Amino acid sequence: MTQKGSQLVGRFPRSLRCCLVTPVDQAATTLAALAPEVWPKHAARGADGAVRLAGVRVDELIERYGSPLFVVDKDDFTDRCRRWAEAFGPRNVHYASKAFLSGQLAHWLDEEGLALDVCSGGELAIALRGGFPPGRITLHGNNKSVAELRRAVDVGVEAVVLDSFEEIARLDEVCAELGREQDVLVRLTVGVEAHTHEAIATAHEDQKFGFSVASGVALEAVRRVLARPRLRLIGFHSHIGSQILDLDGFRLAAGRVAAFAEEAVRALGAIPTLRVLDLGGGLGVSYQPDERPPAPSDLAEAVRKEIEQYPAAAGLSVAVEPGRSVIASGTVTLYTVGTVKHVVLDGGATRTYVSVDGGMSDNIRPALYGAKYDARLVSRVGASEPAQSRVVGKHCETGDILVRDCLLPQDVAPGDVLAVASTGAYCYSLSSRYNALLRPAVAAVEDGRSWLMLRRETEADLLSLEVPDGE
Repeated sequence: MTQKGSQLVGRFPRSLRCCLVTPVDQAATTLAALAPEVWPKHAARGADGAVRLAGVRVDELIERYGSPLFVVDKDDFTDRCRRWAEAFGPRNVHYASKAFLSGQLAHWLDEEGLALDVCSGGELAIALRGGFPPGRITLHGNNKSVAELRRAVDVGVEAVVLDSFEEIARLDEVCAELGREQDVLVRLTVGVEAHTHEAIATAHEDQKFGFSVASGVALEAVRRVLARPRLRLIGFHSHIGSQILDLDGFRLAAGRVAAFAEEAVRALGAIPTLRVLDLGGGLGVSYQPDERPPAPSDLAEAVRKEIEQYPAAAGLSVAVEPGRSVIASGTVTLYTVGTVKHVVLDGGATRTYVSVDGGMSDNIRPALYGAKYDARLVSRVGASEPAQSRVVGKHCETGDILVRDCLLPQDVAPGDVLAVASTGAYCYSLSSRYNALLRPAVAAVEDGRSWLMLRRETEADLLSLEVPDGE
């Protein structure tokens, strides 16, 4: 069949195509598929070829909110919250707001009864603006300012995770100033080399977080905390990294944290206020169909078995801090294609460069970590053979690549809508104004309706920071 004939076949309803299957049709079917491990729970391609997110067509979303656009499937998000809550108990699940946070998201977390981690005064402000109860917030960070500590204590956060000797003294002084006492955890560096990218591994010895267990510094930190009556030591914290797809590192870290609890009690005596071991986050997600991360229930069973071996830790609650595994897979980024170039490579092969209206300013992870994503044409089904493609942004950087290698239909064209899946974590939260591009909007979808979570940034926002000469 001719190319033109193949394109015509691609326009027939599926029910009429049983006798007209061609290689182009088979390729189109493969390229049109949305792997359920990677895409949101309610992402589906309609009979017209356009993808709907929770029942809302992608082109309608862009028409209403603009492009690029982050889209969050609310039901997907709440379903993942509940899986974590079932595995550990809702109060022991501290959503890691660094992955992505907005006031509405904080409200959803509150409705599910989860706790929340923040790493800065700004994240704390967003959580409070969303009505999240401060008594379920934990403050993290390796260099918290006095102002951040003061506000955390003043609003009544549940706990502060201590990360340095200076911070122990600093927090004690803040508590004295405000006439308060504060629950704290001591962050441990347990020497576990997580199987992940170096930039997101956080429990090996040579890095900025925590107190080293192996060197004895962690035990000294506990001793100093116990010497300050305004600080109540309620637990120990550890975090080994991010995007981890096996349980071995978590098991090892859980055992080392529990063993340290045993050592601390043996060396310093009973700690009546001790009640929790916080094992941090880091469980990965399926950015590609062949990635298979463990379920929260598998993680819960694995770490509890390790902790039960240590009498001083066996009765303590086990807390976790999932972020990516709650928000990533339920979110996609929609882009509009601007230009398409077919570049001839050495050897005669051709690569198609598909340029979209966003890029490294809304998703820095491919440039920063070499992260891989799944991209699809979502405004229609392609009517051509697949082409080896590279999805790139509009920034003035050769490294502005969103998806380095993927297959897209050869007929992808300006005006088409592409979607990149699993972009809920560390995309908007790491976004920038590079090249003075404006941050995209974030919309939510549920049961056929949509609404804004965060509006699109405007030129007025950009120019609002400008100060005229002489002022």
